[in-house]
Amino acid sequence: MKNKLYDNADSFAMSFDEEWENIDCDDLRFKIDKVFELLSDHPFLISHPENARKMVEFRIFSLKKFQ
Repeated sequence: MKNKLYDNADSFAMSFDEEWENIDCDDLRFKIDKVFELLSDHPFLISHPENARKMVEFRIFSLKKFQ
């Protein structure tokens, strides 16, 4: 997915999920920050950083997607 990045939430979510699986960390907030560092050049994160964070936190803490 890294070769095709789009300025939309779906593209960011797919990229986020790929990176999330590669990081071994029990501190979820630290892990989110680490993934954001790795995806710092993603168009959606650049243009909508607050929405990107809200979306990720919703998926992790409300939907419990990764538990």
